[in-house]
Amino acid sequence: MNKLILCAAAGAAALTANAALAEDVNVAFFLEWATPNQIAKVEKTYDDAMGVDVNWTDFATGVGMSEAMLAGDIDISYSQGLAPFVTAVQQGAPLKMVAIAVAYEANDCFVNDSLGINSDNASELEGTTVAVPLNTMADYSFRLQMAALGVDLDALTIVDQAPADGAVSLADGSVSMACIFGGASAKAAGEVGTPMMSSQQKLDAGISSFDVVSVTESFATEHPELLKAFLEVTEESNAAWATDMSGIDIIAADAGMDVDTTTAQMAGFVFPTVAEQLSTYFNEGGIATQAAASLGLVFSDESDAAKLAATIDGSFLE
Repeated sequence: MNKLILCAAAGAAALTANAALAEDVNVAFFLEWATPNQIAKVEKTYDDAMGVDVNWTDFATGVGMSEAMLAGDIDISYSQGLAPFVTAVQQGAPLKMVAIAVAYEANDCFVNDSLGINSDNASELEGTTVAVPLNTMADYSFRLQMAALGVDLDALTIVDQAPADGAVSLADGSVSMACIFGGASAKAAGEVGTPMMSSQQKLDAGISSFDVVSVTESFATEHPELLKAFLEVTEESNAAWATDMSGIDIIAADAGMDVDTTTAQMAGFVFPTVAEQLSTYFNEGGIATQAAASLGLVFSDESDAAKLAATIDGSFLE
């Protein structure tokens, strides 16, 4: 038996042994957030590659994902916002960032068109009520946009609302602005409002976002081969999508959106390859560390470097 066959056999045996310890794997995801791996989700490619039943549960926010992981109900959160991940880790949650799911333009904050408020007179928001899904990437974008436009956060009444609820509140006039993620919710908000900042304005201000693949430390420790298999299927899905987008209808149906909305949303998404993640996100001083630090994920001194490395861990991609 040649070396390649021996290595393949050893790898298969390791995965089988690892899978034998887990009856199933529970994965969190977002509706209205279209990604190539939803084809593999629907076609059970993950189940086949991992050798276990993979159960997918949709969540309204990344905060809910963190809570579910802490409760032991979720093993892997796919495309969790960086902000809720960092918030959970700051509070002592035993979670790891193991991959980058998608990079995208920072979420929009829509202002009700009837108010006549835009980036030129943004200070007129002060004294009004705005809807923001707190501790999410929409919240992160909101705070950066308000800082860029010189809006005093203390002069705003901020209500914590999931995107779908925020879009409704914007339409009925109970809030002046709603910060949104998700294709259908953004489409609904856009029917009555306009983004406070344009794409170019956000780019010029250095406001951008990315979502992560996060896991519980216990799952990563106890089932590393299952985690690696999950990430391999995800990478293969992204690579396939880059050359063949014929499965858009499958993604749209699974994301709970129509094809046009899904196509428009995915046009603004970037799905970094494993090579790109390792060289630009998870390298020493890379984007993952810098972005996490910008959100407050820092430790007291150099002796705590191991804590940061344990939290931001790209080794499962290798």
